[in-house]
Amino acid sequence: MTESYDAEILHVYERWHETILGRDLDGLMALYAEDAILETPLILATLKDKAQGILKGKSEIGAFFEAGLNKLQNDLGRWYRTGTFFSNGRQLTWEYPRNTPQGDQVDLVEVMDITHGLIAHHRVYWGGVGFKALVAALDEPAT
Repeated sequence: MTESYDAEILHVYERWHETILGRDLDGLMALYAEDAILETPLILATLKDKAQGILKGKSEIGAFFEAGLNKLQNDLGRWYRTGTFFSNGRQLTWEYPRNTPQGDQVDLVEVMDITHGLIAHHRVYWGGVGFKALVAALDEPAT
């Protein structure tokens, strides 16, 4: 891994988390490539017409995050992470673990393919607590 890859990966790792916490949609979307892909079961739970759970392009991804950032966070959305991440210079991975110092949170693993310093493909994997939250969301009306 080269130093420039290290800097790009670290930038995405730090800024993605900062922009989510700060509800900074413009800052968040600046991290994504124009033709980026986002895959998460949350798409299925919140945008029921997107049966594949996949969004393509900044416009679809931005609309999804805008809706999510405007909703109130529940107690399980603490966004605690340990500070450990893994990367091979092209892919970045980290966890939001279930168990936090303040109690349980939605457990997620973020996996991002980084190309030219931007997120090209973002996949979110959900653990047990997250799965239960998704199942509950499926029972709610679509937004």
